[in-house]
Amino acid sequence: MENPNEVSLEPELTDLVDGAVDYSGQPAVRSKSGYWRSAWFIIGVEVTERMSFYGIQGNLISYLTGPLKQTTASAAKNVNIWAGTASLLPLLGAFVADSFLGRYRTIIIASLIYILGLGLLALSAMLPSLTKTKCQVDSKFILCSQHSQVILFFVSLYLVAIGQGGHKPCVQAFGADQFDEKHPKEHRARSSFFNWWFFTMVGGCAATLFILNYIQDNYSWVLGFGIPCVMMIVGLFVFLLGTMTYRFNIKGNDKSPFLRICRVFVAAIRNWQNTLPSTYIEEECAGMLHHQSSDQFNFLNKALLTPKGSKEENNCSIGEVEEAKAILRLVPIWTTCLVYGIVFAQVFTFFTKQGKSMERTIFPGFDIPPASLQTINSLAVVLFSPIYDRIFVPIARAITGKPSGITMLQRIGTGIFISIFIVVFAAFVEIKRLKIAHEYGLVDDPNSTVPMSIWWLIPQYFLFGVSEVFTMVGLQEFFYDQVPNELRSMGLALYLSIVGVGSFLSSFLISMIENLSSKDGHESWFSDNINKAHLDYFYWLLSGLSVVGFTLFIYFSKSYIYNHKGIIKIVTR
Repeated sequence: MENPNEVSLEPELTDLVDGAVDYSGQPAVRSKSGYWRSAWFIIGVEVTERMSFYGIQGNLISYLTGPLKQTTASAAKNVNIWAGTASLLPLLGAFVADSFLGRYRTIIIASLIYILGLGLLALSAMLPSLTKTKCQVDSKFILCSQHSQVILFFVSLYLVAIGQGGHKPCVQAFGADQFDEKHPKEHRARSSFFNWWFFTMVGGCAATLFILNYIQDNYSWVLGFGIPCVMMIVGLFVFLLGTMTYRFNIKGNDKSPFLRICRVFVAAIRNWQNTLPSTYIEEECAGMLHHQSSDQFNFLNKALLTPKGSKEENNCSIGEVEEAKAILRLVPIWTTCLVYGIVFAQVFTFFTKQGKSMERTIFPGFDIPPASLQTINSLAVVLFSPIYDRIFVPIARAITGKPSGITMLQRIGTGIFISIFIVVFAAFVEIKRLKIAHEYGLVDDPNSTVPMSIWWLIPQYFLFGVSEVFTMVGLQEFFYDQVPNELRSMGLALYLSIVGVGSFLSSFLISMIENLSSKDGHESWFSDNINKAHLDYFYWLLSGLSVVGFTLFIYFSKSYIYNHKGIIKIVTR
């Protein structure tokens, strides 16, 4: 029931966008800046960046186990560690953008680092042809060019990760900034922006990755690494082309948002033993414009108390306390999504290794690259995103009365639930593949092709694409929407860190299982001879972890209180 003393304020719909300026520093005009006219430029640069990134990540395990001669387990761990680092570095990039450089400048600098890394990556693939002299390494003689190649390769690879760390959280946040959340039409369009962002990004990847993976496997790794570099240069040009149409947000507070939130926790700890009067918050809020205060994490309310000997203006405000609560509420949701991040990591590692051992001939003389099956994942996103946006949402809206059809957490949870069936199906396919390998006497031949079509992998890739439409898009919108306005780059970095930490956890699981399963002379679950390995056991383990993660996600989602920043109220006594 509504409180009769609370009066909702509808935002005044003018042609000026409150709190935003254009490229020249003048107040942004709605009819001339922002909205979809700007968003398409930003989507364009994201498409080229994702094509570049997945052009490297998608087939990386093949390069490590091929030209660099690494074992399957070592290659999988290296891919996971690199992917995890690339997904955690956005936390640093978001901090730099939100506290110092701003999103626009961070995107440009990160793009230049990205291009440098991709260029050096292509150069590293050329090194074996530059010199053939020998040198001594650990009492063994190898080609110096090979040793230099490995060093330059990993330096280049992590430069790409650094570039991605500054690029990824800022581009999407900057794109969403082009929609005014206080304007009804633009607020609705922002929800569609996240859907179409993911649709165009994945669609662009699907259109190019098959060709790129085929070039890498059959023609040249130099060309396979060089094409992403060219695409990234084109993306930067497209982004700069839209500069005159962008909206730039003005910081409303001189204090760093990170500093404001940290001081709340420090103040709450400092005042831990003090008692907060029950009417204190009510008195503090009387007659003030503020967002609806939550009753969760009330221990943070002690940050409002003024410590003895300090000035009153140094204590925290209600708004700062609510910001800290908003961040703390995200922790259980973030944690329970980590298992999804572990499942995500398998698409670029063991799913590809499964496909490499299966029958891949499309017609005589043409074998489909195993990594190119990731385009099926992309195809699922391309097909299902419009269905979700144009059919599912209107039907759900008519039933629930919610503008988005279902809540952001319901959307995320649906994708996590689907991910359980992904690893279950992958386990069944692997059981069948191993059975056929035994029947044909191929167990002792690690380079044999099991007479089982690679198309058996289609369901697990397709289901993963459907789950991404729910979980990945939902996480993007959720973490962008539920953090304080000035921390939106950090919000998207938190979403990316789920994938990053999931990759590290996957690497940890692989190391632990490899050590345990290979004891007493037994064959490891991740044996280099995949016909003696047991990826099916690993998939069953992941399915169990996914069930536990989904159960905990449902539990914490039920108690989550959304931070409705668009609702502004006057509270009178």
